[in-house]
Amino acid sequence: MSFLLGVNTFDAVAQPPRGGRSVEMPFRGIRTSEGTSEGLFRIESTGVSTAPVRDAARDFLEGLDESQRKRTVFPADDIEWRQWDNRHRSPRQGIGFEEMNETQRDLAFAMLQQSLSAKGLKKTQDIMKLNGTLGELAKRPEEYNEWLYWITIMGEPSETKPWGWQLDGHHVVINYFVLGDQVVMSPVFMGSEPIEADSGRFEGTIVLQEEQEKGLQLIQMLSKDQQSEAILMSRKDGNNNLTEAYRDNVVLDYAGIIGSKLNESQRQALLNLIAEYVGNMREGHAKVRMSEVKEHLNDTYFAWIGGMTDESVYYYRVHSPVILIEFDHQRRVAPFRTSEPTRDHIHTVVRTPNGNDYGKDILRQHYQSHPH
Repeated sequence: MSFLLGVNTFDAVAQPPRGGRSVEMPFRGIRTSEGTSEGLFRIESTGVSTAPVRDAARDFLEGLDESQRKRTVFPADDIEWRQWDNRHRSPRQGIGFEEMNETQRDLAFAMLQQSLSAKGLKKTQDIMKLNGTLGELAKRPEEYNEWLYWITIMGEPSETKPWGWQLDGHHVVINYFVLGDQVVMSPVFMGSEPIEADSGRFEGTIVLQEEQEKGLQLIQMLSKDQQSEAILMSRKDGNNNLTEAYRDNVVLDYAGIIGSKLNESQRQALLNLIAEYVGNMREGHAKVRMSEVKEHLNDTYFAWIGGMTDESVYYYRVHSPVILIEFDHQRRVAPFRTSEPTRDHIHTVVRTPNGNDYGKDILRQHYQSHPH
């Protein structure tokens, strides 16, 4: 299927090009041109406790003074969820790490630690550090540094009521929704420029190599005929991600090769690729999420743009009824600009299509049975 012919549009009224009124328009979620698939998500017990996250969030809030708390806490269904932005100059809500004292930072990271896997926490912190490296390279620490990240809490940390938290800043954004023992961690944006610190305070820090290599591994495992289905364009000239900030209502049809056409080793490679992203959550919740993914593996599409060598730049997309993943080698922006994509600037996005980004479909069901 041609990338250019595939549906990849925004609601003409509901989704202006970037920010602005888009967050004020009704949330519909990412869907295909056939509409939203209903009944994919339900309120249920997962058997995986969210008490550690809840306790850590309460501790974090107790560590803030009254004025800081007032700026940091929003209602559980607030539009603030949708106002995240990967770009570095966007206005932020909540309390920033730069403003926090050392104790408050420790409490903030403790909340992230209880929510994320060890790998997910390290990746998050490494992206923050590399933002500091970018500040060193660009000589603009006021624009780029490791503490220019903000936290907001939506709702009150509760055993039974909906709540969640958001981390928002340049190249890392995590939305973490909780209802009972259910967790929806999406949208998640992770990227970096540069992807490795060759010098400076954070020399040796490197990110997103597994995401890069596992995607390449999968396309290389496909036969020529399978590759001809998966590859939408063989040349990559620009940036290709479709579902970054303010893209909550994208209409995006499936493209590429469908999971039912993969052999067993290829299907396992696809699962390993998805698990690389889902595995940023704590293990128990990641297992729940992966079981959801496996239910729809036959209807999961893998699409590719670009070359297939160890030096190539490329874009890939994994798209099923319950998960959407994008990986993109992008043009450089700072400390210098390039006209061509490079391996030194990577963007990744994880979404929950069909209305459950930010846990919104689960939240809708909750409010139906618990009017507020």
